Amino acid sequence: MPTAVITGASSGIGVEYARQLAARGADVVLVARDRAALDALAHEIRSRHGVHVEVLAADLLDAGERAAVETRLRSAAQPVEVLVNNAGFGLPLDFERNDIEAEAAHLALHVEVPMRLMHAALEGMCARGSGRILNIASVAAFIPRSTYGAAKGWIVSFSRWANARYAPRGVTVTAVCPGFTHTDFHRRMGLEAGSEGVPAGLWLNAAFVVRASLRDAARGRPVSIPSLRYRLLVALTRVVPSTLAARVGESGR
Repeated sequence: MPTAVITGASSGIGVEYARQLAARGADVVLVARDRAALDALAHEIRSRHGVHVEVLAADLLDAGERAAVETRLRSAAQPVEVLVNNAGFGLPLDFERNDIEAEAAHLALHVEVPMRLMHAALEGMCARGSGRILNIASVAAFIPRSTYGAAKGWIVSFSRWANARYAPRGVTVTAVCPGFTHTDFHRRMGLEAGSEGVPAGLWLNAAFVVRASLRDAARGRPVSIPSLRYRLLVALTRVVPSTLAARVGESGR
C-alpha cells in the first residue's frame, strides 16, 4: 500500500487527511508533538481501516526531532509516496506587538520546515517516478495578512514552481489554500463562525477541504482552492486596490 506522512496530524485538517488517506487504503505516518493525541488517532484508524499506522511524535522546530522525520521521508526500505505538510499555528495580526521569537518560530514552521521536509522526500520520489506533496497554505496567501499571509505566499509560489519542475518526473506538488475552516487552529485563536467579522457562510468543513484538495492533487493541480466562494474571492484580489485587500485581510484577526 502507499504510505503517507502527515504533519500536524494531532488535530484539525491533519486528522482529516489521516482519516481520508487511510480510508483510501494508504498506510499513514502521523507526526505532531502530542503523542497522546496521535496514539488515540492511530488506534481509531487501525480499528476502522486496518492499515499500518506509525506514530512519530516530534517538535518540528527542534532540529534533532525534525531529523527523525526527514530520515523517515528518505527511507528507501519504507518509501513514502505522499507528504502532507500541514503543521502550523497562527499569531495575532499586530506584528509590532508580537514577540519576535514567536514570529521567527512561526516563519520557520510555515516555511523552513516544509522546505526541509520536501527536500527530504523529493529525491526518493523522483527516483521512483511517483509521489504527491500537498503543502497546506491558505487563501491568506493572496490577501495581505501580516506574516501569516507572507509565509503562505511563499508556499504557493514554491509549490507552483516545484509542480512545474517535478510533474514531468511523476511527482506533483500542490498548495492547498482553504479559507476559514472549522478546526482547532481557529478555535485556539478564539474564532468561530460569525465572529470577528467573518460571516458564517465563509466557514468550510475540514472533510470537504481535504476531499477537494486530494482530488485536485490527483489531477496534478499546483494550487487547490476548495469552494467556489473562495475561488471568486481570490479572483477579486487581483483587481481590487491593495489597501482594500489588506482591510479584508484584517477580518478574523
